[in-house]
Amino acid sequence: MPKKKTGARKKAEKQKERQKEMRSVGRPIVEEPCNSLFECHECGNKQKNRAFCYFCNALNKLPMCGHCGKTKCMMKSGDCVIKHGGSYTTGMQMIGAICDFCECFICHGRKCLQTHACICPLTDAVCTECERDVWSHGGRIFKCSFCANFICEDDQFEHQASCQKIEAENLKCMSCNKLGQYSCLRCKICFCDEHVRRKGVKYEKNQAFPCPKCSYVTKETKELSMSTRNYDFGRKGAEGDDDEYYNYQSSSYSNFDSWRGNHGDEDDDEEDSDFDPDEDDEEEESESD
Repeated sequence: MPKKKTGARKKAEKQKERQKEMRSVGRPIVEEPCNSLFECHECGNKQKNRAFCYFCNALNKLPMCGHCGKTKCMMKSGDCVIKHGGSYTTGMQMIGAICDFCECFICHGRKCLQTHACICPLTDAVCTECERDVWSHGGRIFKCSFCANFICEDDQFEHQASCQKIEAENLKCMSCNKLGQYSCLRCKICFCDEHVRRKGVKYEKNQAFPCPKCSYVTKETKELSMSTRNYDFGRKGAEGDDDEYYNYQSSSYSNFDSWRGNHGDEDDDEEDSDFDPDEDDEEEESESD
């Protein structure tokens, strides 16, 4: 006869199943119930699904579970921690807890209460631009399609518009100055075919190379619309010849002349306005006497 499973063995198997569920979650973060759209019934502001309104602190009259997304519990037996017989429950009768990470109501189902805190998609959701967490703003959380970092609703479009920019003046490898064939969109660095590989690490065939610095998946530079860092001042911002040798002295004079052209006319106009020809004639007559 097979041996009877002990309590530790059952606990280990449940933990393995839970870890498989955590790895197999491939749903976009926008479609998660804890990140759904919610409109306050008092102030009318649209925001992320949360227990209390971010703007007026009003209690949500029709709460939605942040794990399973239901607004009415129709379970007659079994999974519910609080038994409610043959009656359906809505509102606060359905609530079992509030998540500390996503600030959402969690229903009184046993599975939701036991698993949501472990697999909450907003556990470490801090905006990469403004560094605000879920409790610090009222909008929803998104993920950048290039660097896969969390971004808030306020900085969503601004970040994605400037994400494909390398923190260098050219697209060359930082180690050997060769043309960077691979780019890491998190570190904003280009790597050549040689320095993208680590020594002593085996790579799988037909798989993208991870970044040697942050281990994020790199992409080929030619498949992206990468741009370099530019400045509106210095040798790249001054007007002149595009040759490799640039005369810094001429650029400084040109900048001074442009400044003088903008501000010098105002000084000349002020001097002309103070000039009175009659005063000069009176001074000459007094000297002659």
